[in-house]
Amino acid sequence: MSHGFDAATAAPDGQAADEPRVPGLLGTLDRAMRLLNRVILGLGGLCLVAACLVLTHSVVVRYLLKEPTEWQDEMAVFLIIGATFLSAAGVQAKRGHVAIEALTGLLPPAANRVRLLLADVISLAFCLFFAWKSWSLDHEAWTDGQISQSTWGPPLWIPYTLMAAGMSLLCLQFALQIAEALAYGPRAAGWAKPKIGLGADLNQTIAPQGPDPMGRTVTAKGHR
Repeated sequence: MSHGFDAATAAPDGQAADEPRVPGLLGTLDRAMRLLNRVILGLGGLCLVAACLVLTHSVVVRYLLKEPTEWQDEMAVFLIIGATFLSAAGVQAKRGHVAIEALTGLLPPAANRVRLLLADVISLAFCLFFAWKSWSLDHEAWTDGQISQSTWGPPLWIPYTLMAAGMSLLCLQFALQIAEALAYGPRAAGWAKPKIGLGADLNQTIAPQGPDPMGRTVTAKGHR
């Protein structure tokens, strides 16, 4: 869902001090979103742990105690849906979504900045449609009293609400980053965070590549 030049870019929290502090109303919204994302990411981690425990309970009950299971599989699915969709905005805030960097080294810095901004706009348009459709399905499931066809039969508005809320937060995150990029430049929108993970390890072995999208010279040891 993210793009280009910051693919494996989920920068650790300890590097947050190196980022520019966005002033004004955008800064207030940015700090509020960071706090909300931090809480949601923590809850998402707890949901994944809970899903593992539920599935483990299902295996024990089904194969060791020879008792049928009714609610465990769907409960695990609901927990994973909530963790995935609600944490999408937090991952986007760190530019941590899967990205394709094929054009990064081929375009000049100015063109790269336009490309990255355009990618955010297109992603926002897609997420707005996804959020609208999710809220429509949620309203339909609520008014019609739709339930799952399983033996447990939980109401379907639960997963639809999780999806809709998560995509709405992601839309808000995209809109905030687009506004920050237009007002204060790409670094304020998270496009210049240090890379970590496999992408950074590979970059350290590559010869000098010339200017990056921010106009800095990339060497085998990093930015200069």
